[in-house]
Amino acid sequence: MTIHQLSIFIENRSGTLIKVLDALKEANIQIIASTIADTADYGIYRLICSEPMRACDELKRAGVAVALSEVFVIAIDNEPGRAADAVKAFSQADIDITYMYSFLNENRGLLIFRTNDNERAQQIITANNMQIISEEALQSLV
Repeated sequence: MTIHQLSIFIENRSGTLIKVLDALKEANIQIIASTIADTADYGIYRLICSEPMRACDELKRAGVAVALSEVFVIAIDNEPGRAADAVKAFSQADIDITYMYSFLNENRGLLIFRTNDNERAQQIITANNMQIISEEALQSLV
């Protein structure tokens, strides 16, 4: 089971990030987790939010280049090495994690990641009894 993530393309210049944040603020959409990866000319702002479909529509109306993608969210114990254990299961199955970010919530880690093979990743999650987090469960955090 995957959740929806927004990928927002923003130029590396003053004021472009605030346009995104203001649009979400005006729509009363809560950001749950986010990360920015940048190059010399632009950045990719990836975020998980309270209402991803509506957020996508609102951002498009504001003239922001945005795309929806599917990512996994799994919960791990808040102990050193648990992220390594989780990633190792995918690595041993030859599943690439193309990117990952994380945050803590109520003393547990939440790993958000995208793979090159969602179907096989789901099988690894199930086979290793990993706790997958649904979109509904994430939205209940806000």
